[in-house]
Amino acid sequence: MKKHSYIYILSLIFILALSGCGQATDGKKTATAWNKIKSNGTIVVATSGTLYPTSYHEDKTNKLTGYDVEVAKEVGKRLHLKVQFKEMGFDGMLPSLQTGKVDMAANDIGVTKERKKSFDFSEPYKYSFGSMLVRKKDQSGIHSFDDLKGKKAAGAATSIYSQLAKQYGANIVAYGNVSNDVYLRDVAIGRTDVILNDYYLQSIAIKFMPHFNLEINPNLFYMPSYSALVTKKGNKELIAKINGALDEMKKDGTLSKISEEFFVGKDVTKKPNVKFVDVNLK
Repeated sequence: MKKHSYIYILSLIFILALSGCGQATDGKKTATAWNKIKSNGTIVVATSGTLYPTSYHEDKTNKLTGYDVEVAKEVGKRLHLKVQFKEMGFDGMLPSLQTGKVDMAANDIGVTKERKKSFDFSEPYKYSFGSMLVRKKDQSGIHSFDDLKGKKAAGAATSIYSQLAKQYGANIVAYGNVSNDVYLRDVAIGRTDVILNDYYLQSIAIKFMPHFNLEINPNLFYMPSYSALVTKKGNKELIAKINGALDEMKKDGTLSKISEEFFVGKDVTKKPNVKFVDVNLK
């Protein structure tokens, strides 16, 4: 065989070897998130620690708990992982996923088409819908969505509820990572007029803080939604593992049991049956 033939064969072998390495590297990249978490034995989860009954601290023990917190703990347990929580405001959770500061977020985060472009979501573990918390004496002058125009709506700047309120002309009063009583107090004293948020969260808040004299407008239920655990886009293997754990929890009744513990006997894992106002986030 001629010398240049040997060179050609050696070059071809070298190219194929590089190609093989490239495929292995690509394969490794697709599983990096799960492999890293599995190797460390810990999954880092963003949550607020201030949103009752989703994520909060018990008064007596200061222990972090709540529906989403306990769901995340149970998922970690079934995946044989330790769960490390990082507390932060809602507006910092999704950016923290993008930068890799956390692996997952658990904080009653609604699934939207826009968010699905940038993040991966688990199967739903909570179904709900929106409501409006207003002053009981006059419903804050809000009897339709058009009445939101010019009103002061309290909420996290990037939440779907604040976006909806802004869409109808409300002025958004944004907060940092504060507890529910701050939101409710401000509506009561007139610093703000309304809170658009999850029905179950709001119904429990006013039940345990009746002194603020607030109510949920009974005629303005809207935008049925569902909440899920969130990861950075592209973590398909991690999402598959999370979904597997959630599926087990649904089948053996664990998910419903956790729901009933934190939502005063209500099972938020099932779709609600109520009449909705026809509004959508544009």
